[in-house]
Amino acid sequence: MSTSQPTPGQATTDKGPGSRNGLALLVIASCQLMVVLDITIVNIALPHIQSALDFSTTSLSWVVNAYTLTFGGLLLLGGRAGDILGRRRVFIFGVLLFVLASLLGGLAQNSGQLLAARALQGVGGAIASPTALALIATTFTEGPARNRAFGVFAAVSAGGGAIGLLAGGVLVEWLDWRWVLFVNVPIGLLIAVATPRVIKESERHPGHFDFTGALTSTVGMVCLVYGFIRAAQDGWSDALTLVSFAAAVVLLALFILVERRSRQPITPLHMFADRNRAGTYGIMLSLAAAIFGMFFFLTLFVQNVLDFSPLKTGLAFLPVSAVIAVGAGMASQLLPKYGPKPFMVTGSILAAIGLSWLTLTDIDSTYLGSILGPILIFSLGMGFNFVSLTLMAVSNVPTHESGAASGMLNVTQQVGGSLGLSILVTMYGTASRNEADTQIPRFLSAASPAERAKFEQTGQLPPPWADEVLTSGVSAAFIVAAVFTVVAAIVAIIAIQVRPSDLERLQGGGMGPGP
Repeated sequence: MSTSQPTPGQATTDKGPGSRNGLALLVIASCQLMVVLDITIVNIALPHIQSALDFSTTSLSWVVNAYTLTFGGLLLLGGRAGDILGRRRVFIFGVLLFVLASLLGGLAQNSGQLLAARALQGVGGAIASPTALALIATTFTEGPARNRAFGVFAAVSAGGGAIGLLAGGVLVEWLDWRWVLFVNVPIGLLIAVATPRVIKESERHPGHFDFTGALTSTVGMVCLVYGFIRAAQDGWSDALTLVSFAAAVVLLALFILVERRSRQPITPLHMFADRNRAGTYGIMLSLAAAIFGMFFFLTLFVQNVLDFSPLKTGLAFLPVSAVIAVGAGMASQLLPKYGPKPFMVTGSILAAIGLSWLTLTDIDSTYLGSILGPILIFSLGMGFNFVSLTLMAVSNVPTHESGAASGMLNVTQQVGGSLGLSILVTMYGTASRNEADTQIPRFLSAASPAERAKFEQTGQLPPPWADEVLTSGVSAAFIVAAVFTVVAAIVAIIAIQVRPSDLERLQGGGMGPGP
């Protein structure tokens, strides 16, 4: 190891007139932006992916889940890899892996190829994203420079979703759905080429990788999610459904056993011993399920039922990002006076109101009359929660564990979103099948011979019968999503207990959670 290696916490690039801090921050922020916007940019393309690669609506959720499950499951392992092997080299590897996966996804010719590429994208993101955040600490000196860098990183994390909505709409409408994946290739390659020129390598720290913990947790969650989605398609008594749930129980139990015995666990279980922090993770788990479901099902509804173009869909969702930012700003200003609990409770209740309103959507609904109002209320509630949850996740945590505490919040966000979406898809599948049983006889009695022949050949109902089926399933999914937010409110009321003397310590926060 070179004698010029920096000591922990020492700046590596901000000395002298030839400082490259600006370029270093641009590289780090660009990587975070690429990883964050990947979820929303792909969401806009979902109806086109479904049509091009013959996904069913229930199996389509894997396009989201394949990414978020591997991302969330390996996020802490990716951060550990940077500490042990050197953050710059691990960062570059994660970026290049993300680029390769994006290229393979864009070239996919069937659903299996796309899902494999999306899972590989998640692995790349799990390696690059936590390492990018850690590079700020070793690249910028402690004080105003580092604080500004963290501020830019947080702003990119918060704004990436909005950029993804617009970029996804433009790329799908003007080019093709494949470009929501291809666009990562030139960006990632530029980041990989620029990184060694503007960022120095960090010092390595001895340690070991908890591969067993990472594998059992990730595969266990995949089995659990697959069980729910399989149940939506083939019923709860299906043999493979039952095997999936059984495997999930065994693997997740093994994961807990491994983590309890490991000297350097990937998931420090003792963090759940604190009542406030455990409650915070539970709230994030529930709210992530709601927000992932809201984006997934509303994207299908506005494009398939309201006939919105991809670009119009992206614009329709922009108020979500804007109002979340407004809510987060309000919470940041008022938290020192009122504490986080009122914002967690109020935010969760507002989210429940918005989702409950969305359950009223039908094929005669309009964006302005039935969609905009609910998503504004929902978004304000989420903005209240994001700041409060971040602060509570890192409160009363020793400095050397603050990264793990905030990382766990990001893990619960990704895993909660995947698990929640699979449960919502199960509800959607049940409700839409029931509605299809009602609509098919009506269609057959009113259809012409040619329409009947086409239905027998494809098994697909035409509009407006298909719209009725989809809308019924979406409304049912929103009922369960609203229940998730009610659960979050109940957990906030029961579990979160912050004394007035704690408020001063919480004033320094304000960043929302990462991707």
